[in-house]
Amino acid sequence: MVISQQFKEVEMKLISEQWSDDVNYLVEEDPKTGKKNAYIEGVMLQTEVKNKNGRVYPKEVMQKEVKRYTKEYIDNNRAYGELGHPEGPTINLERTSHLITNLEQDGNNFVGKAKILSTPMGNIVKNLLDDGARLGVSSRGMGSLKASNAKGGAQMVQSDFQLATAADIVADPSAPDAFVNGVMEGVEWIWDNGVIKAQKIEEYKHSIKRAKTHKLQEVKLNVFKSFLENL
Repeated sequence: MVISQQFKEVEMKLISEQWSDDVNYLVEEDPKTGKKNAYIEGVMLQTEVKNKNGRVYPKEVMQKEVKRYTKEYIDNNRAYGELGHPEGPTINLERTSHLITNLEQDGNNFVGKAKILSTPMGNIVKNLLDDGARLGVSSRGMGSLKASNAKGGAQMVQSDFQLATAADIVADPSAPDAFVNGVMEGVEWIWDNGVIKAQKIEEYKHSIKRAKTHKLQEVKLNVFKSFLENL
């Protein structure tokens, strides 16, 4: 993604927010081709509320930005998102998992829909969802912040805010369980994507088997994080 020239003129911050912990999973048949496509749908952006990161997005700021993002990216089939928590504003095409196809305002929220792509990351998302994992979405953008005495001393996102993506896909605590079960059972999708080496799978299994009961959930989470970081 190309970030606007204004980012070079003002000190901008990377701003990420996890808005939803559980998006809806849909499978729809294309009436023209008969092909079944997987989608996620849910709240992707919120305004006028202080979020858990202590920030508030004014409605007019988000309305303006969503209009630009829709025109430049969604309408041109360029509104990609990634699996995980990228550390910069650039969209890495090798890690894309979905394409945002719609983003509409609903009160103070913006509800979006995204098609899961047939990419290695997209296939991981599909299989996690098929295996019962709950996934959420996180927005990613660049902008400046200003402290405010209103809304409980929140940091107000300013009018220079621009979205890098309206939604990356992020995992809630059920995703590591679904992934670890796949590792331990040797399910096909874990191997099919060609992104995990056999040696790494064995390392994961070894770590899980050695984990003490009270540490098991922590080990599962670390294994899943390692998997995402090494994709």
